[in-house]
Amino acid sequence: MKALVTGASSGIGRDIARALVCRGWDVILVARRADRLLELKKELGKHASCVRCDVSHYDECVKLHEVLQNQDIEMLVNCAGFGQCGFFTETSLEKEMEMIDTNIRAVHILTKLFLQDFMLKNKGYILNVASVAGFFSGPLMATYYATKNYVVSMTGAIYEELKRRGSNVKISALCPGPVDTEFNKVAHVKFSSAPIDSKTAAIQALDGVMQGKLYIIPTVKMKALKFSKRLLPDKTITHFCYKFQKKKR
Repeated sequence: MKALVTGASSGIGRDIARALVCRGWDVILVARRADRLLELKKELGKHASCVRCDVSHYDECVKLHEVLQNQDIEMLVNCAGFGQCGFFTETSLEKEMEMIDTNIRAVHILTKLFLQDFMLKNKGYILNVASVAGFFSGPLMATYYATKNYVVSMTGAIYEELKRRGSNVKISALCPGPVDTEFNKVAHVKFSSAPIDSKTAAIQALDGVMQGKLYIIPTVKMKALKFSKRLLPDKTITHFCYKFQKKKR
């Protein structure tokens, strides 16, 4: 069994790769930072190989699929992504475009291309790493929340399409709350509530996708947060999201 993991150089992606190897999978590690990929490959040994790729570029996503199409990949993990915090009028437009390319376009391209391969074989798993933010609007992190909304919505739609077609291919979205990774450092925010560790998130993610779950939401607190959408008006929830994000700054 072989899995492709983007964003494998750190955080959840790195720990998903580790967990896969522990479960007997071979992994293809994909990220921009070649030095970190090589460190992880050294740790995982013969069960890992590396491909340096910047998935924020369309051509590199397409090339990645072309190169690996005949590798008999059975799982795709779309984990590459980052965030940015600040008022929408003040954050970097250039950084936001890069975020959209990484968090949305790369996930869209790779999901489509590898799903077409999986459909032909009638087997395979796709795990899209989203966030509980994908169920809400996020003042002070407007673009990030919107990108995760896209991933959550697209994954849900594909899940239903696969079910309607009787396919054995499984697709899931991991939707955690705060996770102890480099994310906050990159986004220039700090935790406003206790995070879970990325190893825990990785284990729950793999358990969930193997079980065919659509949304994998670690911790009771985050499940309750998602459930709140059924009870409160959208404007009220967005107000609370602003309060939550403000504490991070």
